Amino acid sequence: MSNDDTPAGAGSGARNVFEYSVSELSGALKRSVEDQFGYVRVRAELSGVKRPASGHLYFALKDDKAVLDGVCWRGVAGRFAFKPEDGLGVICTGKLTTYPARSKYQMVVEHMEPAGAGALMALLEERKKKLAAEGLFDPTRKKPIPYLPQVIGVVTSPTGAVIRDILHRLNDRFPRHVLVWPVLVQGEGAADQVANAIKGFNAIDGTRGIPRPDLLIVARGGGSIEDLWSFNEEVVVRAAADSDIPLISAVGHETDTTLIDYASDMRAPTPTGAAEKAVPVREDLRFTVADLGRRLAGLKVSMLRDREERLRGLARGLPSPRDILGLAQQRFDDLSERLPRGLVAAVQQKSIQLNRLVGGLSAGRLKQLVSFRGKELESTSRRLTPAYARKLDDLGARLAASGRMLDSLSYERVLERGFALVEDAGGTPVSKSANLSVGDQVTVRFADGTSDMQVLDGDSAKPVPKPKPAPKKKSKAKTSGSDDRQGSLL
Repeated sequence: MSNDDTPAGAGSGARNVFEYSVSELSGALKRSVEDQFGYVRVRAELSGVKRPASGHLYFALKDDKAVLDGVCWRGVAGRFAFKPEDGLGVICTGKLTTYPARSKYQMVVEHMEPAGAGALMALLEERKKKLAAEGLFDPTRKKPIPYLPQVIGVVTSPTGAVIRDILHRLNDRFPRHVLVWPVLVQGEGAADQVANAIKGFNAIDGTRGIPRPDLLIVARGGGSIEDLWSFNEEVVVRAAADSDIPLISAVGHETDTTLIDYASDMRAPTPTGAAEKAVPVREDLRFTVADLGRRLAGLKVSMLRDREERLRGLARGLPSPRDILGLAQQRFDDLSERLPRGLVAAVQQKSIQLNRLVGGLSAGRLKQLVSFRGKELESTSRRLTPAYARKLDDLGARLAASGRMLDSLSYERVLERGFALVEDAGGTPVSKSANLSVGDQVTVRFADGTSDMQVLDGDSAKPVPKPKPAPKKKSKAKTSGSDDRQGSLL
């Protein structure tokens, strides 16, 4: 090895190679890559799509063997007609560059489109199946379109020909009050604006001077599948399905079909067709009303004529008033003729009956009747007196027997045999000694009178004065001997 610091095997020319700093080398590589691949077109599949708050779009482009990082700046990403999603096949146009801070290379995409209509149609079909499985396209969810709405809300671009066509056709057919909610119909943010417009119309309650629409029209002119892609986004389809206001979709031309057409309550082939479905033709309606009026008037005349003919036919089957009144008059005349004779016969009959009654009420007959009734009364009177006496005797005997029985059962007869009746202070008879207590006031009834006593704790009774709420007769019988009038009861 030589004495200098040159590595072994290195030529003498190695010391003459230009030295780069890291930044210089990264810059050189960046310029080389951009010069060599300043415009490239890549077919790949999107993966890891991210959109941070800055609005830039970051993703990876891959195939079955390699992965290439990609970035799309905010101004370019906002112009895409579709929403980039993972798994979507795309064709990107742009340039390759490096990212020195990570020593990586990446593609700056300036244009992106789906990799053919087939890729978008596959994505559309997959999304359609998903939303249909949730029931968003169920026919039972669809609401009827009002025949003649007073207010129509239109969601579309305010500057295109679509709104002019709708207004022109409405004015030709049947002018209505139209509210326009301006939105983007293509590009970034278009789907969110359309969905918010549908929700905004549904949120109107009419309290702020803005009438609530009776019908909504979501319209856009024709275009490619990429141009109409905003109306295939889930946010738009869900807003249309959730709308409480009936909605007509009119997106694209007659052959164009978007997912909002399945969720709306009615699909129109064009925006002009939507206006035609929204309102009838006023002149046709006037003609129809006038024609119905004429037919009604003619039917009324025909009905009156028919009723008149039927009435005449029924009248022919009825007898004439002269015949009806003639029969009644004939009966009246007949009864009028028979009435005097009937009255005379009735008077004569009543006269005969009266004479019979008068003949039965002669003076001799009346005297005979009075004499007979008098004898009957006298006979009844003779029988009544002894019967009344016997009845009184019988009742007297029964009363005397009852008195003797009552006297024999009286307790006073028991007192006469030496017994006494003890009554408590309330006048209730006491039948048992256990019902008395020491100190109780009692009244003892004898055959010849009563005495007031007090129950003592010994064999003698101490006379006590009786309470005198009112004067009472003194006992007739008096006991001889000491002042004590009665002995002890116990």
